[in-house]
Amino acid sequence: MPSAAKDRPKWRSTTILSVRRDNQVAIGGDGQVTYGDTIMKSDTKKIRRMLDDKVIVGFAGSTADAFALMERFETKLKDYPSNTPRAATELAREWRTDRALRRLEALMIVNDHQYSLLITGQGDVVQPTDGIIGIGSGGQFATAAARALSRNTELSPAEIVKQSLQIAAEIDVYTNDNIIVEELT
Repeated sequence: MPSAAKDRPKWRSTTILSVRRDNQVAIGGDGQVTYGDTIMKSDTKKIRRMLDDKVIVGFAGSTADAFALMERFETKLKDYPSNTPRAATELAREWRTDRALRRLEALMIVNDHQYSLLITGQGDVVQPTDGIIGIGSGGQFATAAARALSRNTELSPAEIVKQSLQIAAEIDVYTNDNIIVEELT
């Protein structure tokens, strides 16, 4: 017999993509939030600037959980203002070991001028070899498109992010084409 939790509609939302190339980095996301088979919101912003615009964070997953994690991450950034990887590692450690935080369902991409990092609730802090990270419902589609564009064009990271997210929106029903792209300059 199926459990009641499995029978409930799921919140699904967003695709976030980060591309780093030639000392530039851009991160973008779509705006869709879906509950079951209903689009609840189409213009949600899931990209935030922190530490006087020195760090840009994108999140996928439960919005409330992501905001709780971003607040904690901002505190870690203030504790380690010139060391984003250390702040990310401290957040990941706390996220994995703290009883309340362990239940939070979200993923985060963190960019500063030097690093692009994926942070997960399993304690992972990953820096991709190619500088491309995609998360959320259409993350794999956006990542594949970004890798192809990065290898075969001279587009800027912001253009790669925008075009890749548009491609993901054509494939993934939980991703829309209301795209916001932010860059670190």
